[in-house]
Amino acid sequence: MMQKVLIATTNPGKFREIKEYLSDLPIEFVSLKDVGIDKEVIEDGKTYEENAQKKALEYSKLSGLPAISDDGGLEIEALGGAPGVDSHYFAGPEGKDEDIIRKMMQVIKEIPDNNRKAKFVAVNSIALPNGKIVSARAEVNLRVAKKPLLKLLKGFPYRSFLIVPEINKYYHESELTQEEHKLYNHRYKALKKLFPKIKELLNL
Repeated sequence: MMQKVLIATTNPGKFREIKEYLSDLPIEFVSLKDVGIDKEVIEDGKTYEENAQKKALEYSKLSGLPAISDDGGLEIEALGGAPGVDSHYFAGPEGKDEDIIRKMMQVIKEIPDNNRKAKFVAVNSIALPNGKIVSARAEVNLRVAKKPLLKLLKGFPYRSFLIVPEINKYYHESELTQEEHKLYNHRYKALKKLFPKIKELLNL
């Protein structure tokens, strides 16, 4: 029987990316909904690593399955690295896409043209119900756009406001080729590092 692994996220976009990027593993991926979990783990860590590990451990214990979690954020140099670990709640406690879009519309006007550097950081963790856990971290350097790409990506509102400097394209799946999307995607980079650790942890 194929090993079941829980992708512990309520974000359908993240679920889709994680499942796609780990599709070479002999694993049956399931969602929180699939296993009947509607509890939301509070992300109160001071770092991406703390949040990712907390979610992986708690959801693994709740489900009785290995659980993969994700945490990350946007760091804008001109804002001193903000929003960082608070990226999901940058525009309010509910973390709605439309609120983040409104906030970013303001940010792109206010930061200086000579310092629009930014980066996206991703940390992915996988935990077992017995408490064993491994993680991997990656980041991608970006530039804050002067105007947004109007084609918004549900679950990923920041991507309409960021440009990959090397190729001068928006950091958005509608703009990037499949090869470019993997080459510059922060989550893909983190999961690629995590891949061999998952195989070792699950004896695949």
